[in-house]
Amino acid sequence: MPDDDPPFDLAGCLDRVRRRDQAAARALVEHLHPLVSRIVRSHLPRRVAEEDLSQEIFLKMFTRLAQYQGAVPFSHWVSRIAVTTCIDHLRAQKRRPEFRWADLSETEAEVLDNVMTNQNDVPANDALAAHELVHKLLGQLKPDDQLVVRLLDLEQKTIAEISLLTGWNQSLIKVRAFRARRKLQKLFQDLQRTERT
Repeated sequence: MPDDDPPFDLAGCLDRVRRRDQAAARALVEHLHPLVSRIVRSHLPRRVAEEDLSQEIFLKMFTRLAQYQGAVPFSHWVSRIAVTTCIDHLRAQKRRPEFRWADLSETEAEVLDNVMTNQNDVPANDALAAHELVHKLLGQLKPDDQLVVRLLDLEQKTIAEISLLTGWNQSLIKVRAFRARRKLQKLFQDLQRTERT
């Protein structure tokens, strides 16, 4: 006999949460946890625990619940809170003034050297080092620039999806993406120069 779970009654759950029903609040968190976790994992600032950030997002959701008017789907509203919270944490971190060749691990340095010296693809076994290198370079960008590159290039989201998640208009997203990519290119070129000297 198939185990068919009934669909989640979001409107009913929200109504019960507004009446301070603790079981409904737990059910709402359980329902939204996969969405929030996915957003946190893709934008997790360094030195911040995933569970701590998720709890902060849920706390903000509950404290602002009276502001939710239903103009957008509830999951979009919560997504915006999650993305904004991640950006706030990224902004709060002190940026390192400069990223140098010496900051790379031995494997990352080899991967970068391979990329600079030949046109061949990076070997599959170096994929993890390449991934780490990309994230180290991304970490040198401003939080909004990091976010737009992650969403567009790493998560392959459309401009329209990013607009829904962030609240930014589509023209701003395109301009921000262009500038962020140029900054990344400059960081990469600066790394190449420091390696040659």
